[in-house]
Amino acid sequence: MIPSKPFLCFITDESLPPVELARQALEGGALMIQLRHKCATGAELYRWSVEIQALCRRHHAVFIVNDRVDIAIAAGADGVHLGQQDLPAAAARKLLGPDRIIGVSVSSPGEASDAQKEGADYLGFGHIFHTSSKEKPAAPVGPEAILSIRAATSLPVLAIGGITLQNAPDTLRCKASGIAVIRAISRAAKPEEAARDLVTLLQHDH
Repeated sequence: MIPSKPFLCFITDESLPPVELARQALEGGALMIQLRHKCATGAELYRWSVEIQALCRRHHAVFIVNDRVDIAIAAGADGVHLGQQDLPAAAARKLLGPDRIIGVSVSSPGEASDAQKEGADYLGFGHIFHTSSKEKPAAPVGPEAILSIRAATSLPVLAIGGITLQNAPDTLRCKASGIAVIRAISRAAKPEEAARDLVTLLQHDH
């Protein structure tokens, strides 16, 4: 179940231990954890997934595996997040069944509409601001672009890309359903505290 209020999603940092960071993000109030690690082995992803799913259950949060439908099924994850080059949402739905969550990364209203038709449950949209977490050939879209995605779909829209405590309110003013962050938590001196500050902001801005 996607959280109904503006919520914090933490995406694991590929250069840091995912389980411990997930734990700290959850302790700080994150309601969704996405395990994203392009270079890990299947065995590593499975082990981390089992551990993070257990943590998420304890904190009544949602656990999502990036890309890997097989790992999500094997580990009993709540769902998957798919990019435009990954398995299509409709195909993933056949494997996952009706009850698991499917998120899809989109960069335009057309992709948002297509994702909804294919059975996505939520959308990740960005990059909103400049980010160094990923190499991005295109310029940031800016928070106002969220409005065009909201106009094209009824699905929850998670804003992603360079979001910080300072600029997160701009995404909420443009009707983001929540924010997804990596470095704002993973590179903070106190990750749990950083997560808690973001959650407090989301609650107060709602």
